[in-house]
Amino acid sequence: MNTQDLAPRAGQLDSIRVRPSAEADIGSIAAIYGHHVLHGTGSFETEPPDAEEMRRRRADVLARGLPYLVAEGHDGAILGYAYAGAYRPRAAYRNTVENSVYVRHDVNGRGIGRLLLQELLTQCEALGVRQMVAVVGDSANLASVRLHETFGFRLVGTLRSVGRKHGRWLDTVLLQRALGEGDDTDPNEGG
Repeated sequence: MNTQDLAPRAGQLDSIRVRPSAEADIGSIAAIYGHHVLHGTGSFETEPPDAEEMRRRRADVLARGLPYLVAEGHDGAILGYAYAGAYRPRAAYRNTVENSVYVRHDVNGRGIGRLLLQELLTQCEALGVRQMVAVVGDSANLASVRLHETFGFRLVGTLRSVGRKHGRWLDTVLLQRALGEGDDTDPNEGG
């Protein structure tokens, strides 16, 4: 089957379901990420992790009580995935997460990333997360920067030439968005 046959067309976003990921999705998740590792600059990994490593990473996210989502097409094909992970391991960062959103390369630009990020924001806010950080690989990755800005993320900085991949130096772009009450109240005082 031609992969274009699996791609949602205009007006078909309503046929895409964003749901919690399942163990059975790991192969598709690994394939989506592997393509981005090998051909893109959104991730600074240079070797695609195998399915077992992706399974371990997903389990780590879920063990923290954080969401790990997939976008599923009407035919059951996994079109993308998103998750919120710990921003940093130290306790003071416990109310802040870092998001990751990856869409299958042949369906980029069709609104799937929007669906995933919207649901990720909703679920993280419901969990009481106060800040979400996006670390976008490659300042030329304007689609990812714009996606985040659409949802109220603000640019907080660019780290110049911190990675090298595909024979060139790459920046990372940092964006941030408050969730819920943000830093207006102390989350430990029920506010």
